[in-house]
Amino acid sequence: MGRIIVNVMPKPEILDPQGKAIATAFGRLGEHSFTGVRQGKRFELEVEGDVTEEHLQAARIVAESTLSNPIIEDVVSVEATEAD
Repeated sequence: MGRIIVNVMPKPEILDPQGKAIATAFGRLGEHSFTGVRQGKRFELEVEGDVTEEHLQAARIVAESTLSNPIIEDVVSVEATEAD
């Protein structure tokens, strides 16, 4: 069984209230190493057998059309990984 990982992030110009809340929580916990936080989404798509280029292309299509909102989000990666 193969697995494809799709990562989606808010576009840089879009406010990210969840990321801001996480950054604030870090500060309250005494963690000041990070200058910013943005929260995105990760999807794991499973396929029978090994991941092929056709699977990756299909994943790119559904990532742009279904897994993300292209008005406010960017699909930042679509990549094959080994299933557990």
